[in-house]
Amino acid sequence: MIRKAMLKDIKAIHGLLQHYGDKGDLLPRPLTELYDHLRDFSVYVRPEDDQVIACCALQFCWEDLAEIRSLAVLPEQLNKGIGSELTNFAIAEAREYRIIHLFTLTYRPNFFQRLGFVRIDRSRLPLKIWGGCLTCVKFPDCDEIAMMKELEYAS
Repeated sequence: MIRKAMLKDIKAIHGLLQHYGDKGDLLPRPLTELYDHLRDFSVYVRPEDDQVIACCALQFCWEDLAEIRSLAVLPEQLNKGIGSELTNFAIAEAREYRIIHLFTLTYRPNFFQRLGFVRIDRSRLPLKIWGGCLTCVKFPDCDEIAMMKELEYAS
């Protein structure tokens, strides 16, 4: 079951992001930042006990630009479609806000390609989005792949 994150979920989200951050798969986030951006997050929980088993954030960058970030699934829950469900939930949320350009920075381009994202040159993204990179251990030698999904709307 997917729902918007609540304050009680922050420590579980932090643990997920720290796990993958320690492996270098994504940028870990400090607790203070997670509290600041709580409303960006959605979580996938087990219905029987409401335990968070995955998370994903949709962060707005500009009036028509948003980023899917911090997508993480418990290792024992991988390959069950949970990441795809969360990403599609974020895409639907972006559509509700009439976002046109939805991007991600990833080490898993094949995953996002299956969901309609295409590789782009990072120079297409505004400088504003690189603020979070300053705290990354890989800065300034980022090797993440930039991908974009253009969302269309009926007139």
